Amino acid sequence: MPFLRVIRTQGEVLVIVCDPELLGKKFKQGKLRLEIKESFYRGVEANVEECIAALREATIANLVGSIVGHAIKAGIIERANVLKIQNVSHAQLVRL
Repeated sequence: MPFLRVIRTQGEVLVIVCDPELLGKKFKQGKLRLEIKESFYRGVEANVEECIAALREATIANLVGSIVGHAIKAGIIERANVLKIQNVSHAQLVRL
């Protein structure tokens, strides 16, 4: 089950979702770098449905791992906006 972290501040809803096995790892490919810091990405275990529900409310989101595919299927993230770094999917979302 992914880790889900929701931060509500100054009218924004930041949603962070990450596969637990990616915590603490660093990925790099060419000029792209991705560090999955526990201090940022560790949240509570949540099922995919809970993560998708949180993402529907997000004004800002940061996703790493398998949740990216689920967010694409749910129409939250567009496939064209996904980065793959050493075969790990990463997407960010900002709603204005």
